[in-house]
Amino acid sequence: MAGKAKKKTAAKKRTALAKRKAPKPARKAKTDKIGRAAGTDSKRVAAILAKLGEAYPDATCELRHENPFQLLVSTILSAQCTDVRVNQVAETLYKKYPDAKAFAYATPSELEMEIRPTGFFRNKTKSVMGASKAILERFGGEVPRTMEEILTLPGVARKTGNVVLGTAYGITSGIVVDTHVLRLSKRLDLTRNGDPKKVEQDLMQVIPREKWIQFSHQLIWHGRRVCHARKPKCTECNLESLCYSKDKTV
Repeated sequence: MAGKAKKKTAAKKRTALAKRKAPKPARKAKTDKIGRAAGTDSKRVAAILAKLGEAYPDATCELRHENPFQLLVSTILSAQCTDVRVNQVAETLYKKYPDAKAFAYATPSELEMEIRPTGFFRNKTKSVMGASKAILERFGGEVPRTMEEILTLPGVARKTGNVVLGTAYGITSGIVVDTHVLRLSKRLDLTRNGDPKKVEQDLMQVIPREKWIQFSHQLIWHGRRVCHARKPKCTECNLESLCYSKDKTV
């Protein structure tokens, strides 16, 4: 009997030791999925759109242009640059380079000097010349009218595509998400994302499609004129009653 007891005790010890050495089951990885923003109630969104409409009924793209191609070039130049500066450069730029052919076969060093005030001028020169050549060679000299095609142009991402398609052609392919739209969409609790592509998808789900183009123009105007990044003019804001941002100054 004593022998059997010893065997049972030894077996228990081995089982306990094995349990201690066995690897613990892996914990389920935390999902990085971000929930829908609380401020996207349809009535609140409708109220925001109505207020923006009251404040900026005539909001439009502030990049001066005479045709879709000029708008494309100016939008490429506007990366990390103000529209005011781009417009200043454009006053003489389009006189010297009136069309895609002129840009496509420009002397790179000369074009760099022309657009130097907009910053990142070497990369922008490559993008503008590359896009111009692609438009000539693949699209018959016309700026494409679909997002799929326009994204094949050098230097063109969704923001540029949405600007050109929406402003030049009136095509609602998406919502322009620039620094102002990105900042204000989060401030108004219309999104909880920080990535422009995800923000655009969030906005497209809550903003009626027929409002996509005007909404981005109005939000950009509001960001430039009232809802500044550091010191928003909340006392002058007609959205103040709908806003519960921590950045509010009233």
